[in-house]
Amino acid sequence: MNLIQEKFAELDGQTITTFTMINDQGMEVSTIDYGCTITRIVVPDRNGTLENVVLGFDTIEEYQQHSPYFGAVVGRHAGRIANAEFTLEGTTYHLAKNNNGNHLHGGIKGLDKVIWNTEVVEEKDSLTLVFTYLSKDGEEGYPGNLKMKISYTLNNDNELQISYEGVSDQKTVVNVTNHSYFNLSGNLKRDVLNHKLTLKSNRFLELDEELIPTGEILPVENTSFDFLSGRKIMEGTDTNDSQNIIAGNGYDHPFLLTDNHNKEIYLFDDESGRGLIIETNQPAVVLYTGNQLADDFSIRGINSRKYLGLCLETQGLPDSLNHPHFPSAILEKDQGYYSVTKYIFTN
Repeated sequence: MNLIQEKFAELDGQTITTFTMINDQGMEVSTIDYGCTITRIVVPDRNGTLENVVLGFDTIEEYQQHSPYFGAVVGRHAGRIANAEFTLEGTTYHLAKNNNGNHLHGGIKGLDKVIWNTEVVEEKDSLTLVFTYLSKDGEEGYPGNLKMKISYTLNNDNELQISYEGVSDQKTVVNVTNHSYFNLSGNLKRDVLNHKLTLKSNRFLELDEELIPTGEILPVENTSFDFLSGRKIMEGTDTNDSQNIIAGNGYDHPFLLTDNHNKEIYLFDDESGRGLIIETNQPAVVLYTGNQLADDFSIRGINSRKYLGLCLETQGLPDSLNHPHFPSAILEKDQGYYSVTKYIFTN
């Protein structure tokens, strides 16, 4: 195992650092301490060719100007919150309205736009980056001083594990995830429309025109949302299903998982032979297929466009605060928040 630290940028008088973890198989994971952002994941294809499989930039200016949360940790609450408000113990909290009058991914300056403290933990067969940040009471409208610790661990089995821990000094809400955009073709050679996805999920959330959950939980059976036996992404971009059309001709939907820590999410690119298994303790995964990606910038020399990457965001359900029958995102005072997701790359 090897670790390389390099200066990435200067921002408001602070140095942003790139940390690149390299395992004995040649797999690399590069992360910056700005937003705990994963900038590169380099893994082999079936022929052993090492290439990058996530969308990211090489400058802080590009992240600030163009990034739709590429590789970042988002929160305090991932996903959308209707009308940018919620009520907790009789108090209504007003959040930043940064998405058509709603709240998205923690607000204007969420966890994705702050510089985290970083510690490196080296062990025989693994490397861990431990990021810590104190989100103060009232930050982006959220109650409570929330201490967050996020650990990225790479081992020699080409597994990347992300664990999220938090504790607050008053009752609050927490629902945090990583927003990496995956493209297993390698170095963005192709879009993800031919990627095949398999999900252990038989229900998904219906969305309204603003991509807010309606509260209805729908069966996947006989729809383009049935990934139980595997389905190519293009089957949801070229369909008359109103839910796919609402999302911009694709997916931007939460799927409720029927299993955890048991290969519940599997993405595969037949041409490269690369696969990605995702296992988590979270109740859901949000599949977003890059339907809103703009085409007015480039990503390391490749023109951005729709479907150039897809997100598999393991988390609680968006807008759960306004739907009591959804799994709760409420964190009690001094209670520990814990979320873990493992990414296993195969070839």
